[in-house]
Amino acid sequence: MDLYQKIRTLPTTPGCYLYKNAEGEVIYVGKAKNLRARVRSYFLQASQANAKTGRLMREAVDVDYITVANEHEALALENNLIKQRKPRFNILLRDDKTYPYVKLTLGDRYPKVFVTRRLRKDGSAYFGPYFPGNLAYRLVDLIHRSFLIPSCKVDLSRYHPRACLQYYIKRCLGPCVENFTTPEDYRQAVRDVQLFLEGRPGELEQRLTTRMQQAAEAEHYELAARLRDQLSTVHQMLDKQRIATTDNEDADVFGFHYENEMLAVNLFHMRSGKIVDRRDFFWEDLPEFMEASLVEDDSGDVASIEASSQQPTEVSSRAKRSEVEGPAVPLEPPHTLSSTESLPSLEPDPACPAPEIGEGTSLTQHTSLSEPPGSAFSPAAFFSALLSQLYLDQGYVPRSILVPVDFPDRAPLADLLAERTGHRVEILAPQRGEKRSLVDLVGQNAKQSYDQRFRVLIPSQKAIAQALQDALTLEEIPRRIECFDISHIQGAETVASMVVWEDGAMKKSDYRKFQVRTVTGVDDFASMREIIHRRYKRLLEEKKPFPSLILIDGGLGQLHAAAEALNEIGVTLQPLASIAKREEIIYVYGQENDPVVLDRRSPVLHLVQKIRDESHRFAITYHRKRREMRDRSSELLEIPGVGARTRQRLLEHFGSIRAIRQTAEKTPDALTAVVNKATAEKIRRYFTNEPAAPILNVLP
Repeated sequence: MDLYQKIRTLPTTPGCYLYKNAEGEVIYVGKAKNLRARVRSYFLQASQANAKTGRLMREAVDVDYITVANEHEALALENNLIKQRKPRFNILLRDDKTYPYVKLTLGDRYPKVFVTRRLRKDGSAYFGPYFPGNLAYRLVDLIHRSFLIPSCKVDLSRYHPRACLQYYIKRCLGPCVENFTTPEDYRQAVRDVQLFLEGRPGELEQRLTTRMQQAAEAEHYELAARLRDQLSTVHQMLDKQRIATTDNEDADVFGFHYENEMLAVNLFHMRSGKIVDRRDFFWEDLPEFMEASLVEDDSGDVASIEASSQQPTEVSSRAKRSEVEGPAVPLEPPHTLSSTESLPSLEPDPACPAPEIGEGTSLTQHTSLSEPPGSAFSPAAFFSALLSQLYLDQGYVPRSILVPVDFPDRAPLADLLAERTGHRVEILAPQRGEKRSLVDLVGQNAKQSYDQRFRVLIPSQKAIAQALQDALTLEEIPRRIECFDISHIQGAETVASMVVWEDGAMKKSDYRKFQVRTVTGVDDFASMREIIHRRYKRLLEEKKPFPSLILIDGGLGQLHAAAEALNEIGVTLQPLASIAKREEIIYVYGQENDPVVLDRRSPVLHLVQKIRDESHRFAITYHRKRREMRDRSSELLEIPGVGARTRQRLLEHFGSIRAIRQTAEKTPDALTAVVNKATAEKIRRYFTNEPAAPILNVLP
């Protein structure tokens, strides 16, 4: 059955369709209220010589479909299929950034507190998400210092003979050692952390005050002082919350700028009426085919959106003003969708009109810059795809989402999100008033992001350092980075290098070279462990500050080897990361399951690569020098009559043993420029493997 005949058998029910090429690869996924009418429309578009649709249909040789019960399920299924199959004719959300949560492992014997980006049904309590990303890490650090609940990887299901450094610097209650704390005291501390993270400072303040008074009456003054400090922390947090609290609610606001077939989108996260974070999305290779104007009317027939409706709308007094409401709650698990593999043959409706894919324009909220005719970019189709991929799988959805343009799936998508979250979700395309002004503001920032990304504006070193802090979720802006690399040939002459980046530039005066002493053979992990141990044990002994970040040239093996070396000397909170070759993936210690994948154009990635490449260059240079020293100290000294001084003069004159060998074989007389004729003859015979002439005794 050819493709056209198969389309005649498609049902008229809602569902998703998947176009495939000759290799069986899914190249496009779409949704429809009426599968047969929608899929048939692509043939009509191709016959009308629409270039974009024609490219899709020339590659498509087969179509599969999955029927669902309603349009909501079609939206969810399309999102899942796009993320699983990544078809190249669909708009793909490449930035999969998720914001962190604070995880309290309530199911453990002694609960711990962690930062995580993945929500699991494991009996733990999750709090968040937190904006910006490093806020979660600051909160966990505050919990360590104030409530003494750890984040370590020590097995707390059993007791250990001694505690780690965190206990002795008073950042942990020490549940790993028997009698350091009691289960009751630890449960009280965990309950305090719960109240702190749940935003219930009144109850927490009352609990701490009561326990502080009881400790003071029992003359447990150290415990009373610690509870007093915790109470002070709660008061400070409570004051900040009172200052920040307003009547405004949570909202996400989108803006975009499209020009020269490249697109920049900005997303601002507003929480309690304040902009707390922003995200940038970029597309420089938009799919060749975009469902620019295919929508469905209420009857299920395919209609078209005129290109004029896709133009940016000016602020108008005739437009309606939309309202937004209240805070959001966590997202419910996605529904399970059913599929139908075969359905009875149904004939197409000849009265079904053919759609027309409108011509796009270059769009931003603030300019009327036009693209040449033929551009297929449609803001309506784009935001329909973007919001589905962005929110349907998220654990948190705000009550209001503001977009710059209306799109046909806006109401069904809002209903689906409301169904999953259990609260009302509004997706609004405001035309005037404060909300439109806010959308315009985000659009202006999108224009700036476009210029910085695609017009190759070089960001400042401070901006790059701040971006690095955000990408690696560091607690502070990195001022000094020390990077290590190992170099050897088959385990011979193994050396290591350390290069230093400080305040925006490489600091060559702080570079260090190391000879690996305790490792024989090829063992990069053991070599890295030795070097890291030696370097930072010395810093501890000399009481010198540690760098903002330790960067390892290598993958997870080298990263864990470096972490083991730091743990051996009692350093557990040092930021540590590695960058893997080829893939250019950055692994942050403690977050190995969530590696950082930066865009190849990212200035942050360029900075990390620059530091890594410099450490590699420095290690290779030192390794070659060591090899030359080894060669120099062996072969020439085996020649009779050649000592250390003669060897040095020969190498200085000819440059290398290889050059000396070539000279001895081709022009041995040139050796006499450095040594006498007898020594030159010995050198020639050595390199040409010619035996020495016999010594004749001449009788008188």
